[in-house]
Amino acid sequence: MNAAIDLNCDLGESFGPYSIGMDDAVLPLVSSANIACGFHGGDPRVMERTVERAAELGVGIGAHVGYPDRVGFGRREIQATAGEVRTDVIYQIGALYAFCRALGVELQHVKPHGALYNQAARDAVLAQAVVAGIAAFDRRLIVLAPPGSQLARAAVAAGLPVALEGFADRGYNPDGSLVSRRQDGAVLHDPAEVAGRALRMVREGKVRAVDGRDVTLTVQSLCIHGDNPASVSLARAVRQRLEAAGVAIRPLRAIVGHQA
Repeated sequence: MNAAIDLNCDLGESFGPYSIGMDDAVLPLVSSANIACGFHGGDPRVMERTVERAAELGVGIGAHVGYPDRVGFGRREIQATAGEVRTDVIYQIGALYAFCRALGVELQHVKPHGALYNQAARDAVLAQAVVAGIAAFDRRLIVLAPPGSQLARAAVAAGLPVALEGFADRGYNPDGSLVSRRQDGAVLHDPAEVAGRALRMVREGKVRAVDGRDVTLTVQSLCIHGDNPASVSLARAVRQRLEAAGVAIRPLRAIVGHQA
């Protein structure tokens, strides 16, 4: 059983007049924030506010990089070259880093978003392109990646720090991949169920797949999606269940550094 775990959330995804998620209520409940960098969501004002609020709360700050696809919220697969993915990753990290530097806070990690995350998990060339972009910017940045994924392998091969991630509010297939959002059971909304799954991932390294079988996975971070309508109640329930079981909630930098 892990003595400590990171609890992360995808945040800062609002832009212009469009409000997505409940960032102000979620941020005090998590230890790391994956902040949209303007491609799938977010804008300069939202990015600055989210970085500032996360810093005030001691929440680790990460760049949530994705495809340039606001209409599809970054969840549509795009046929991009490895070179395009690499430069898009650098561009987005740089945009968020500008606000971190202006506010005098550290950029902790990078996590691909949506379709880019899922494609990089299974496509070695795409995974290497994502990692190349991160490494070109700052080799100290932690890469959030699924256990056993091409993304995790590419980060390890490149010598970058890696944190393996589980999803408390998403359904799993028997092979450890996430259930497509087009299918029933892809997104979970019940706080008690999600908190129970989170504790089991931390305590046993297992999660129940949609077919009833157990999937084995090792995680250092658990994700709650900020655009999940139940995100606040889910994050609160997960945190309370973990802390009641003696699991400390810590930012990624503390988790990865402790394990090293």
